[in-house]
Amino acid sequence: MGLLCAAVLLAVLYFSTGSKNATFKLPPGPTPLPIIGNLHLVDIRRQDKSLMKLAEEYGPVFTLHFGFQKVVVLTGYEVVREALVNYTEEFVDRPSIPIFDQIQNGNGVFFSIGDLWRTTRRFTVSSMRNLGMGKQMMEGKVCEELHFLIEKIKSFKGEPFSLRSFSIAPINITFLMLFGDRFDYKDPTFLTLLRLIDEADRFQSPSL
Repeated sequence: MGLLCAAVLLAVLYFSTGSKNATFKLPPGPTPLPIIGNLHLVDIRRQDKSLMKLAEEYGPVFTLHFGFQKVVVLTGYEVVREALVNYTEEFVDRPSIPIFDQIQNGNGVFFSIGDLWRTTRRFTVSSMRNLGMGKQMMEGKVCEELHFLIEKIKSFKGEPFSLRSFSIAPINITFLMLFGDRFDYKDPTFLTLLRLIDEADRFQSPSL
């Protein structure tokens, strides 16, 4: 009986919240179920295929409900290009990630949002350019790092290996720009930093 009452209460909360937030008309989409919305329609292992299948039925722009969160999905080159080029201000922002809101209170380079994120992004891009990003001096550094990556791939001697190895080189180039030196791929400090980056990625993974 208690579970039934809880389910009814959550359903009422869901529909009441949805009606209050419906201040503008959203694109069409599948009818959401109480509580879970449209989560049952998306395979977290192949989200791209799930979304493309839904686009065949509802068009290149459609609405999904992930729990209580409404999401507008854009599919296809033309639609995405129009959104990012013709409606830059509307699409320049990004949604907040609850776990990082709790940790950083909306601050930081990577997880801030709104005006703070725009200001931080401009400052970061300007600083990275001053450090050599986009300049010819960086081309040699990138080619040098590519040499180390090729040697890393050769060390597997044709055996299968994790594609994660391809992310090591770009990260090392970023560290080179920030710290003035690159890390050896076996450096314990470098491996610790990679592990921390992986853990941060898992925090925002949709599979959690």
